[in-house]
Amino acid sequence: MNDWAIEADQLIKRFPRRATPADKTNSADGDEPQPAAPAPQRSRWPFGRKAEPPAWFTAVDGVSLQIQRGEVFGLLGPNGAGKSTTIRMLCTLLEPTEGTAHVNGYDIVRQSNQVRQSLGTVLAGERSIYWKLSARENLEYFAALYHIPAAVAQRRIAELLDRMELTARANDLVEKYSTGMRQRVAIARALLAQPPILLLDEPTLGLDPQAARRVRELVKELKSEGHTILLTTHYMEEADQLSDRIGIIDQGKVIALGTPAELKRQIAQKDAIRLEVAGWHAEMAESLRQLPTVENVTPRYTGADSLWEINLLAADSRAVLPGIIDRINFNGTHVVNLNIVQPSLEDVFIHLTGKALRD
Repeated sequence: MNDWAIEADQLIKRFPRRATPADKTNSADGDEPQPAAPAPQRSRWPFGRKAEPPAWFTAVDGVSLQIQRGEVFGLLGPNGAGKSTTIRMLCTLLEPTEGTAHVNGYDIVRQSNQVRQSLGTVLAGERSIYWKLSARENLEYFAALYHIPAAVAQRRIAELLDRMELTARANDLVEKYSTGMRQRVAIARALLAQPPILLLDEPTLGLDPQAARRVRELVKELKSEGHTILLTTHYMEEADQLSDRIGIIDQGKVIALGTPAELKRQIAQKDAIRLEVAGWHAEMAESLRQLPTVENVTPRYTGADSLWEINLLAADSRAVLPGIIDRINFNGTHVVNLNIVQPSLEDVFIHLTGKALRD
C-alpha cells in the first residue's frame, strides 16, 4: 500500500445538460437540441446557423490530488467549483466520467466496497441522520448497518456520545437538537466504524460560533489520532487554521496547491488594503482598478449601517492610497475605516480566482 491516503488522477465528471426554452429558440425551426457526445463536435448547422448548445456540463475537469496519510487537506473553491462533486466521486456516490482515483489504496470504481469501508463521510446539505430517532438510536442503527458486533457497538456508541458531549441528551429525538448537535451526531456516525479517512464537506456550515469552534477542535483531535481528513469549507480562517495543505479549485480545475504559507507567498510582495465605505457605487470598482498596481477589487455589502467592505491588493500601498481615497470620497461616498495588512489566504483566493469564496 502506497503512502497516499487519497490519490486522484485526472478525474472528470460530466452531467447531461437539460434543454431550456432558450436552447429550443436557438435550434432550427424550434426543434429540441439533439444529444451530443461529450467531446466537442462541429455544428451540423450550415452557413451562419447557430450551433446546438452543449449537451454536457463538465463539473470536474481533470482534478489530480495526492493526500498524505495523517494529513488535513483543505479543498477550497467558490460555489459550483466542483468541490462536492469531487468528494462524491471519492466516496463512490458518483462514478467518474474519466480518470481514476484510489482511497486507502482501493480503486473507487473497481473496489468501491473497500473504499466505503475505509471512509467516514459527512456531506454538506445532506440529512444523514434520522430526525425521528434519538442520537443513541441513530448510532445503533448505523452500527448494525456496519455489521459492528453488538457488544462492541454499545461500547463505541457510549464513547462517541461522551466525546461529542451528547450523553445527557442521547435519548432525545434528533429533531429537538440544535444544528450544532445534529452535526455532532453526523460526525459520530462517520466515526462509528473507526475509518482511517474522513471526508468532511463543509462541516461547520450554518453553525453558531460556539458549535463551529467545537467542530474545529474535533478535527484537530482526529488529526492527532492519525486520521486523514479531506475538508471543504467556506471559511478561510478555518482552512488556514486546520489544513496542512490546501488545494484551490475553480471551474472544475485545481488551480493552486500548497501549504497555507506557500500560497500566501505567491502574493507576499503585495499589500492587502481593507476599506469600510459608506455609500458605495458599483462603478467605483472599475475606477479603482484603473489606478497603477491596484488589482482584485472586491466589494462586499456588510448589511450593517449601509457599509461596504472593499478588499484590494496593491504593490505599493503608500503611493496608491491618496488616489484610492480621492476616488472614493465624492458624491456622498466616504471611507469610514482603512487597514493595510499582510495578504491572507482569502487574498490569495481572490487573486487566483477573481472572486470571493462565496461568489
